[in-house]
Amino acid sequence: MLIVQLALVSETQTNQISPSQLNRVAAALQKQATRDFGPLWQVDATVDAFDRLEDVPVGYWPLIVVDDVPDAAGFHTDENGQPFSLIEFGDSWSLTASHEMLEMCADPFGNRLIAGKSPHPDQGVVEFLVEVSDPSEAAEFGYTVNGLLVSDFFTPRFYDPVTTEGVRYSFGGHITKPRQVLRGGYISWREPVSNEWWQQTWFKGSEPKFRNLGPLTGSGSLRAAIDAKTKTVSRLAVSGPASKPFSAARTLTALAKESTNARAEAWRAEIGRLKVSNPAAKAWKGKKS
Repeated sequence: MLIVQLALVSETQTNQISPSQLNRVAAALQKQATRDFGPLWQVDATVDAFDRLEDVPVGYWPLIVVDDVPDAAGFHTDENGQPFSLIEFGDSWSLTASHEMLEMCADPFGNRLIAGKSPHPDQGVVEFLVEVSDPSEAAEFGYTVNGLLVSDFFTPRFYDPVTTEGVRYSFGGHITKPRQVLRGGYISWREPVSNEWWQQTWFKGSEPKFRNLGPLTGSGSLRAAIDAKTKTVSRLAVSGPASKPFSAARTLTALAKESTNARAEAWRAEIGRLKVSNPAAKAWKGKKS
């Protein structure tokens, strides 16, 4: 299969993301893509961190961290139709980066549709836009990778016609039946008779609500248009730090930092012992002096 090659780059004006932090998030996203997402969706992806956009090799699709995202639309395509994602910087930006990474892997060009029965009782078969992180996108349903908060996502069984016992509908197990929207999430679809776009959202209140977006106009991707109307990136940036999983992730990150620091010191000590005990190293040192 073709490999999805993604580049994580920071373009924040305030330089709030250090190269070390950028690499740590890229490593967490790579592990999530390889260990969690890839086997379920049959996708092979790489995620690498780069210091500048100028360093991104040709053929990579960028995930770009910025201070503010115009129209809160995370997904875009460039003048050649190639995809890129914008991630709004914030305390929990790893959650947004994971959200964008997963959806880039599942639907790189933002136009993938899957037919299924509409959640709306007055509609028949509709076409769902494949946005794997949206139904369970809220931070409360996220989980940690390498001590960093990442997004939950649904599996291909999410579009099954009926509920089946023992089936995994989302990675974290929070979604328990096909086409289910969790608190803080949404799904989007096109109703072919009217050619109107609809959503089921659960942003407020005690249960999901239906929303008629009307026809989508323009030549851009469907996902870019939906993102702009739904303000996904901004909601994630605001809601993430207030969630319990984010607090747990910060605690875990601090504990993990202690472990990695201890391991680094152990490696340095081992290197020092090798230099002392290795005759070739002693000889080389003598030649240099």
